[in-house]
Amino acid sequence: MLRIGTVGFLWVWRILVLLQLSSGILGWGREGHYATCRIAEEYLTKEAKAAVKELLPNSAGGDLASVCSWADEIRHSYHWHWTGPLHYVDTPDFKCNYDYCRDCHDLAGNKDRCVTGAIYNYTKQLMEFDRGSYSAATYNLTEALMFLSHFVGDVHQPLHVGFTGDEGGNTIIVRWYRRKTNLHHVWDNMIIDSALKTFYQSDLTNMIEAIQRNITDGWSNDASSWGNCASNQTACPDPYAAESIKLACKFAYRSATPGSTLEDDYFLSRLPVVEQRLAQGGVRLAATLNRIFASGDRVAAA
Repeated sequence: MLRIGTVGFLWVWRILVLLQLSSGILGWGREGHYATCRIAEEYLTKEAKAAVKELLPNSAGGDLASVCSWADEIRHSYHWHWTGPLHYVDTPDFKCNYDYCRDCHDLAGNKDRCVTGAIYNYTKQLMEFDRGSYSAATYNLTEALMFLSHFVGDVHQPLHVGFTGDEGGNTIIVRWYRRKTNLHHVWDNMIIDSALKTFYQSDLTNMIEAIQRNITDGWSNDASSWGNCASNQTACPDPYAAESIKLACKFAYRSATPGSTLEDDYFLSRLPVVEQRLAQGGVRLAATLNRIFASGDRVAAA
């Protein structure tokens, strides 16, 4: 009979826990990222649409939304392990605020390696785009576009700007109705999945159309300013991260202690937050791409 010592048992147990939680570490789920990018496509300028279409891989068929989960799909490959810290930014426990200089680093302390740093980086890379000759750019601009589109979605998921101590809710084990999971996964996937089944006939297009109607009608007073950046910045993810940690404290962490069961009260009160964050992510992604690919802004930046 195989015997495992105490140290060996703890090591194996930790690996099993990490495997259990790994599905919730990175990103909105596929549906959330698809929704964010589909919304963004509706707000792209003619110039930005042309640039995006030119940069997308042939497999995308001109559809940005189809590749918005690419950054999650590659994360298990050895070649792409370095991208893991770019999907989130951890903040001090219970502070409920975000500070780029304090928070944007990986576990080894390397600065600028977090989701907001990645957004700045890939925005800068895309500024090299010159239609018809982008193959001469220093960077792979197709990858830059797919990374940027994904990370703008990530920074709007409240628990991607969560507490360091619980890894953005990944170590908080809860039940979503009868299913055992972790809090981060609830926000990545389960609220959206439950909404699709409960309100949208399991049709993501129905959900996206409802969110788009809310942008036009329900949130119209605020939505007109969602895409604005202060000081003429091309990208401004820091305010988005600050919003996310505040929402994490107010909605995600509240009433979600380890071992708790989250049901209708939690679901129905948090769904509007999730849908608005998908909307804001889409509008802001479009605004960022519009600024990147606007010839006037590019000349000024140069």
